[in-house]
Amino acid sequence: MRDERVRLGRQTWQFTGDVRIVSSAVAVGPKEAQGPLAKEFDLVFDDLYLGEKTWEKAERKLLELAVQKAIDKGALANEEIDVIVAGDLLNQIISATFATRSLQFPYLGVYGACSTSMEALALAAALVNAGYASYAVAACSSHNCTAEKQYRYPTEYGGQKPPYAQWTVTGAGAAVVGKGARGPRITHATIGKVIDWQQKDPFDMGSAMAPAAADTIATHFRDTARTPQDYDLIATGDLASVGTPLVRELLAEMGYDIGSVHRDCGLMIYRPDQGVFAGGSGCASSAVVTYSHIVNGLNNGTYRRVLIVATGALLSPLTYQQGESIPCIAHAVALESTATAKEGSA
Repeated sequence: MRDERVRLGRQTWQFTGDVRIVSSAVAVGPKEAQGPLAKEFDLVFDDLYLGEKTWEKAERKLLELAVQKAIDKGALANEEIDVIVAGDLLNQIISATFATRSLQFPYLGVYGACSTSMEALALAAALVNAGYASYAVAACSSHNCTAEKQYRYPTEYGGQKPPYAQWTVTGAGAAVVGKGARGPRITHATIGKVIDWQQKDPFDMGSAMAPAAADTIATHFRDTARTPQDYDLIATGDLASVGTPLVRELLAEMGYDIGSVHRDCGLMIYRPDQGVFAGGSGCASSAVVTYSHIVNGLNNGTYRRVLIVATGALLSPLTYQQGESIPCIAHAVALESTATAKEGSA
């Protein structure tokens, strides 16, 4: 028999144990450090290699540094971390696997493409809520050059992209999840379904992912009996300038107007003049914005309640070469502030 206290509808988990983001941290590359959120990032680097010999090793280092910084900010010892839930975009999630080899935490590797950030956070919260972990880390990473090499063409090739393409964020984000008296509460997680509208253009991620984002957001509203007005911010992961108007249109057709509270992390992390085509993408897109700007806003009372909807395109070079369409997914996590709202804040 389903426990109505922890399950709402078919897809939404409700956390009853005062589960919180105890601390979080972000590490980013040079282009991200030039964007509008730069002052909120913990670690910034002006070298895409981070002093390593390969881009893949650089991405691994970003993840290691973000995780360790988050633990340090929480005034915790590494031995207090019971499990890390982490993933990335590369084959066999090698960035997360090799990073946790160095960190030596019990490890659950996950893959949801660019939805990995909220997939990891939802699972970490579930483990803490159920008592299987006192502290769990949720983390993910991406790197522009490693993603281009794997999914499209190596950067050195200099291939031209259409204007609706997106720029993979170079960065890593980590959150320490636990129970306690500090940090934003993690109250709900809505687990997405795979949605495929038969989009086949691997450059047009925004159009492919928007239907999955709309499905998860609408499901969250139905399961929780909430409306867009219950949130100060609904942040999608990386729909960018193409998918952002599309998700709003799809939800409007379902009777939900999110326009006044919706922003996209892929548009928040860069300025329009940074040459990022339609905007940012990658696992780190939602993670970098959430674990810096949004968590900061929840901690200082700028935001009262936020819904993060990380979006992911579940394609691979193999499926593209075989002429398959692009199945997509979106996972949503609701966060609430315990701080006193600032006067005139959102």
